[in-house]
Amino acid sequence: MKSLLLSLALLAGTCAQAQSVDRVEPPFWWVGMKHRPLQVMLHGQRLGGLTAQVSAPGVSVKRTIALPNPNYLVVELDVAPNAKPGPISLALKRGHATVLRQPYELRARAPGSARRQGFGPADAIYLVVPDRFANGNPANDNVEALGDPVNRADHGGRHGGDLQGIAQHLDYIAGLGFTQLWPTPVVENKQAKYSYHGYSATDLYRVDPRFGSNEDYRQLSEQARAKGIGLIMDLVPNHIGSGHAWMQDMPAPDWLNHPDHYVETNHRHVTVQDRYAAASDKAGLTDGWFVPTMPDLNQRQPLLATYLVQNAIWWIEYAGLTGIRADTYPYSDKAFLARWSGTIMAEYPNLSIVGEEMTDHPSMVAYWLRGHRNHDGYVSHMPSMMDFPLHGALRQALVEPEGQGYGIGLGRLYEALVDDMQYPEPTRLVLFEGNHDTNRVFSALGEDVALNKLALVYLATIARTPQMFYGSEILMKSPIERNDGIVRSDFPGGWAGDAVDAFTGQGLDDDQRATQAFVKRLFNWRKTSAAVQRGRLTHYAPDRGTYTYFRTDEKTGAQVMVVLSKATTEVRLDMRRFAELLPSSAKGRELFSGATLDLGRELVVSPRSALVIDLTR
Repeated sequence: MKSLLLSLALLAGTCAQAQSVDRVEPPFWWVGMKHRPLQVMLHGQRLGGLTAQVSAPGVSVKRTIALPNPNYLVVELDVAPNAKPGPISLALKRGHATVLRQPYELRARAPGSARRQGFGPADAIYLVVPDRFANGNPANDNVEALGDPVNRADHGGRHGGDLQGIAQHLDYIAGLGFTQLWPTPVVENKQAKYSYHGYSATDLYRVDPRFGSNEDYRQLSEQARAKGIGLIMDLVPNHIGSGHAWMQDMPAPDWLNHPDHYVETNHRHVTVQDRYAAASDKAGLTDGWFVPTMPDLNQRQPLLATYLVQNAIWWIEYAGLTGIRADTYPYSDKAFLARWSGTIMAEYPNLSIVGEEMTDHPSMVAYWLRGHRNHDGYVSHMPSMMDFPLHGALRQALVEPEGQGYGIGLGRLYEALVDDMQYPEPTRLVLFEGNHDTNRVFSALGEDVALNKLALVYLATIARTPQMFYGSEILMKSPIERNDGIVRSDFPGGWAGDAVDAFTGQGLDDDQRATQAFVKRLFNWRKTSAAVQRGRLTHYAPDRGTYTYFRTDEKTGAQVMVVLSKATTEVRLDMRRFAELLPSSAKGRELFSGATLDLGRELVVSPRSALVIDLTR
């Protein structure tokens, strides 16, 4: 009898020990959030069939959800407004017996968290690829468990840049006049190769150790904020990396589209809005994998959809973000995107989210914007999208010959703005001269310094939220054809021993130094210009290779006149043409020369130049 009791006791002990939890997502949460209920996903051993209980004021278990994979368990917690911050304990039960207690933490929100201010037309965004900007901590270059060791000679390899490198050069970014920082994704990418870019996430709650830690990221946000710079996080709700732990231990088969074999997306963005598109073509966009190493997530799966929504909220709250940049936006299920954007904006009404819709069709960009009335009744909550149509028009306008037609050359820019009638808030669209997926603007413009300056002036003064790609201020180059590894080249001076140091100016040539100074002057001035930040735009049809527009702030009366000239000879502009905005006694101070100009009768515009004139009353 004693032997039998001993055997039963040992068996019970073995069973009790068999349950384990090795991962909890989200790792903690906050009290006072609008998002309810909170979905906590546990991963471990033999969790299937367990139920959960909690005993804490204001916190209750709504339900416990078993997944097809018994290594996972989902616990829905209701965190009521009267809940208090502090530790709680989840009692995991099999029947009436508690087999495991899982600690969890509810934190207090930072003061004013829900009212945080996002970015907009008063800001200017600086985009960096962390692996290629600066290596602040060489000790974290290689992490054996993650593979893909540093090799700066490989354009597609890791080069060692990190969060510490960015933090060390925040003064440089602020000194250029930028008020927002957008690093490409920083979460873990445990991929055998080509992991540096960050778009193949293998842990959505962990900063890649080769960039630093979660705490390093949070501190970067704090350090940036202290210098007047907000932090924008690049998130990818569409897909994960093939090295993600889910690929070896999937919570449920329906978490992926095409889980058993690779089916590539058709990349037909138009199918989302096309009323005539075949259902199979629509599914071909949203359900296909982006590339073989990026498995496509099925956001129609309710638990996964909630997981992705909470992941975004968690990073905003944890890191004190001012916004999110959402990658590959149209590739995700559009019903999910409405929920994702709506939930985030309900939690943070003043936050900014900008989505990537890589198209030249303004109607396709407008479709995703909040306030836009869509033909199919689709309601989005996105305050902003990347302005790919105007980006393309800018690049074309500057290289096309003038005088070939009304919509050619600078006329292309003039006519492109008619599409603003489709956008509820056009100034919130993010216009960029280049990014990590385009060739370098200096190269696209034929390495023409004068045209490059015109592009930068337009970027800074037109009615948009501007974004500049790191290195554009020093004329970094690339092939014309797409070559991501070279487009995302190392920023000179970011590594010990670099022969050129763009942070200090050492080794830059005359054109690079002049352009860097030009950017610094332009964007620091922009920080002080109410007219450019919020002023009404009035533009005039191009004339003899020149394009003139005004920004007027009705509240303060501040006014800026901008003249872009591609003409190869001097042009004299008759000021009577602008009489509706300019009195005959008008004068103004030109930004770059510092000269005071009499604008009463005639303005002389030098060949291939830009004038930015603060008008005086």
